[in-house]
Amino acid sequence: MAHTHRIVQPSRIKGTVLSESGERLTPPEDWAFLQAGDAAITRSVKAKGPTWVVQIRKGRRMISRGIWAREQDILESQKEVEAKRATPEYARRREADLARRLAKQEKYLVDFYGAIVRFLDFHPRYQAEAAILGKKITEHAAPVGSGTVARTKRIPLAARAEAATIAWMRHQTTAYDSMKIARIKGKRREVRRQLAAKSVKLLQAYRQGHEPADNCPLQKALSA
Repeated sequence: MAHTHRIVQPSRIKGTVLSESGERLTPPEDWAFLQAGDAAITRSVKAKGPTWVVQIRKGRRMISRGIWAREQDILESQKEVEAKRATPEYARRREADLARRLAKQEKYLVDFYGAIVRFLDFHPRYQAEAAILGKKITEHAAPVGSGTVARTKRIPLAARAEAATIAWMRHQTTAYDSMKIARIKGKRREVRRQLAAKSVKLLQAYRQGHEPADNCPLQKALSA
C-alpha cells in the first residue's frame, strides 16, 4: 500500500512545521519526530504509514532533518530493525559490505592519486615532488565524507583532480585563509579565480623543469 509522504519545513515554533505553501501545521497528537540518521528505520516507518518529511535547503540540495510519523510506527520500526541487526546473518552481511566499500575506496584513492599526478604533469626532474604533492592532496581531499570536490560524481575524475589540486594550493601556497574579502556578491569567486591563475603559473614552472625560487611557496608546503 502506498502512503503519503508530505514535504514540510522547520518552524520557529516548537512542535510545528511549515507546509510548502508556508502554512503552519501541527502534527497529530499520536505522532512523534524521528531524527534523520538511520535510513533503515526511516524506510520502515515510511512503509507503515503517512509521514511528514522535514527538509531544509543546504546550498543546491535539500537535506532531511527527519520525519514526523505515528509514534507507534516509529517504536515498532526501531524494535524490528534492532532485532534484525542482532542476527548473525546481518553481522556477516555488514562485514562483507564493509570489505567491499574498503576495496572500492582503496581503488578510488589509487585512481585519484594517478589523476592528480597526470594533471600536474611535472618535468622528470620533479617526479618526487609530484608524488609527494599527489599524496598530500589525495589524503586531504579523497576520504569518504570529506565533502570536497574529490567525492563528487558530477564531473569526470580528471576534472576532480584538477579542482582538488587548485583548492589545495589555494589554502597551502597562498594567503587565502587569512585574507579579508569584502562581502560583495562575486568577490570571493573573483579572488579564487585570481589565486587559481597564480597556482597554475606556479605549477607551470615545475612542468617546464625550471629551478624553483628560493621562497617558492610550493616547496614550503611540500616540506611541511
